[in-house]
Amino acid sequence: MVLPASASVRRPSPYRHFRSGLAAAMIGASVAGAILPMPAFAKGPESLADLADQVTDAVVNISASTTVEQPSRGGRPGPQLPPGTPFEDLFEEFFKKRGGRGGGDDDGPRQQSRKSNSLGSGFIIDASGIVVTNNHVVGDANDIQVILHDGTKLKAEVIGKDSKLDLAVLRVKPDAARPLKAVPFGDSDTMRPGDWVMAIGNPFGLGGSVSAGIVSARGRNIESGPYDNYIQTDAAINKGNSGGPLFNMNGEVIGINTAILSPSGGSVGIGFAVPSNTSSPVIEQLRQFGEVRRGWLGVRIQNVDEATAEALGLKGGPRGALIAGVDEKGPARGADLQVGDVITKFNDTPVKSSSELPRIVAATPVGKQVDVTIVRKGEEQKKSVTLGRLEDGEKTQVANLKQPEAESVTKQALGLNLSGITDELRRRYSIKDTVKGVVITRVDPNSAASDKRIQAGEVVVEVGQESVSTPSDVAKRVDALRKENRKSVLLLVSNAAGEVRFVALSLE
Repeated sequence: MVLPASASVRRPSPYRHFRSGLAAAMIGASVAGAILPMPAFAKGPESLADLADQVTDAVVNISASTTVEQPSRGGRPGPQLPPGTPFEDLFEEFFKKRGGRGGGDDDGPRQQSRKSNSLGSGFIIDASGIVVTNNHVVGDANDIQVILHDGTKLKAEVIGKDSKLDLAVLRVKPDAARPLKAVPFGDSDTMRPGDWVMAIGNPFGLGGSVSAGIVSARGRNIESGPYDNYIQTDAAINKGNSGGPLFNMNGEVIGINTAILSPSGGSVGIGFAVPSNTSSPVIEQLRQFGEVRRGWLGVRIQNVDEATAEALGLKGGPRGALIAGVDEKGPARGADLQVGDVITKFNDTPVKSSSELPRIVAATPVGKQVDVTIVRKGEEQKKSVTLGRLEDGEKTQVANLKQPEAESVTKQALGLNLSGITDELRRRYSIKDTVKGVVITRVDPNSAASDKRIQAGEVVVEVGQESVSTPSDVAKRVDALRKENRKSVLLLVSNAAGEVRFVALSLE
């Protein structure tokens, strides 16, 4: 389980989970004969004391308090019964006779305050009073205090927050006679697995705690958001370290500690930090605008595996981001990007996988005109697109695919029973009127289609990047691909609501 690395008082912070194939194991090993000496380079730095002295004053504790007013019936104690329950009148009369808290016959609604406190970490990036932490540390708190290393408490205000990267920027007013210490950001892209790092934070309320380790991996996706690109470290990070800095050996912040993988709630040597090169542009926008202004392309994408790459005729193996939907009002539509295109390069940056594209697009300025390289039906093309702005709560729309009318014929192909879409089938599977294609009425449970989670009621929109409207169209297209010695066929499949995805099925 992945937990936010923030400590809680009274109310624990909610846990964040992600699916993982990782399994912990204890393995004992013995070697017969002589004990091999430890390599000299494994010793590590002799001491980090000087480095810790250099940066500790810039690391702060964050105390965030949230007070919520809840109505109380006369402020009386006792069970909180929903209105209309059989014993409501009985308990009301009982507490009236006892005087209740608040007493008398006044049984009108009153307000009870419920207060929750959370503790986290942060660091100062500008001596004028700019502090960075995690969004989940401050949440919707209405009282935030920044506690300096010497114990000084400063009231903080929120300049801006970003839930997608889990960042928050705060401002405090320092004492002119006691200037603040700030630390700079470093270049996270230069960090390699095996490089030494140091974390400082407030684990379990123990402020000023220093831990050290190495960069274990880069580019980790823990499925916490659309822009996952975490640095993994084995430096001890616990609840309360959230928002604290991860330093390189030059005293530069190369990551912001955010989450841990832990079955116990404590550190097991797997922590995650937002890279500085990912967070710095967002922090600058929060300082300047109080919000994040991300670029928007207007496509829905999915990853390209080997079977899909082969079906698409994509040379060089799996790469890029496959467009599975195009927003009718998005920038991509005006740039002639289509469902089935594979984006291999964006603004001169190669796109190795679909997970990279959202980060690249989001980091590109709104309104900028960029070149997008695509592969369409095996041929490379270049398109020019002017980016829009991504708004929170925006829901992309899938492409409105025009296709001929269907006929009611049933055939079997690829382990699928297929039929033209009729009014009766639309009612049975609740298929929207805008969805066109060939409806799947049954899936062979022993087929590859079943393994790919294709279900009855879904609609085949395209086969091999050609539209189909009848079961005969599907069969003819599959036969044609087999004659071309294709090893797999690419289906564009829509659910009843019109959301589409690509599925590659083997033809062998």
